[in-house]
Amino acid sequence: MAALGKVYLIGAGPGAQDLITLRGARLLAQADVVLHDALVTSEMLELCPQALKIPVGKRCGQLSTAQAFINKQLVDNAHKFGLVVRLKGGDPMLFGRADEELRALEEAGIEVEVVPGITTALAAASATKQPLTKRGVSRSVAFFTSSTAPEHDGHAAIPDTDTLVQYMGGREAIATAQRLLAQGRRPDTPVVVIENCSRPDQRIFRLTIETLARGLGEAHGPVLVMLGDAMHQRAHQAPDSDDTECERRYIA
Repeated sequence: MAALGKVYLIGAGPGAQDLITLRGARLLAQADVVLHDALVTSEMLELCPQALKIPVGKRCGQLSTAQAFINKQLVDNAHKFGLVVRLKGGDPMLFGRADEELRALEEAGIEVEVVPGITTALAAASATKQPLTKRGVSRSVAFFTSSTAPEHDGHAAIPDTDTLVQYMGGREAIATAQRLLAQGRRPDTPVVVIENCSRPDQRIFRLTIETLARGLGEAHGPVLVMLGDAMHQRAHQAPDSDDTECERRYIA
C-alpha cells in the first residue's frame, strides 16, 4: 500500500501576504495541493504556484463547503499526494474548525501538523496601534463570535472581560452592543471596527457602543470589532488615514 501523505493546517494570517510565517510560506512553496479558505487572498496563493488549489471556503450566509466534505477532501488528498496543505485565514486553532479536521485526519491514521498564523485580533490591534491590554485599564481580553451551530446556541453569552474582540462581527456586533448597553455598559465605551484587516482596502472606524447599537453600513469584507476602555485613543495618537470620512459612510 502506498504511503500516506502528511497534512499541514497552516494559518495564513489576516490577509497580507507578508504576514504569513516563514514556515507557512516554505510549506506552501513545497505543497502538492492546497485546500484554502474563502478569506485567503489571491496574493497568498501566489506563494504556491506549483500546487493544485482547491477552494473550500465557508462564508456565513453564503453558499459554502460543508465541513464533512472538507474533512473527506483532506483524507482523500492525503492518499494521493505527499504534502497537503489546509490553508486557513488567521490562525487554525482559533475559530478555524481545526478540531473537526484534526479528528478526521487522526481517525484516518494520517500524520498532521499545525503551523500557527497571526490571528486577526492581534493584527487589528497592531494596525490601529490600539493595545488590547493597558495597565490600570484592561488586564483581560476575550475573543468571541456569535456564529455557532444551532445545537450550540446556548454558547452565545457575551464574555465578562475588560476588552472584547468579536470575530465575524458585521451585523452581529449591533446585537452585541445592544446587549452590552442593556447590561449596563457605559454608552460612551469606545469601539474600534476594522474591515479587511491588513489588506490594501483596509478600513478603520472609531465609534462608541451607543453608536454601534444603532447600526452598521454594508461591509465589504471580513469585519472585526474591538470594544472596551482600552480602545480610547491616546492624546497624541495620529488619526487613522480614513477615520472621519469612513465613519460617516459606515454608520447608519
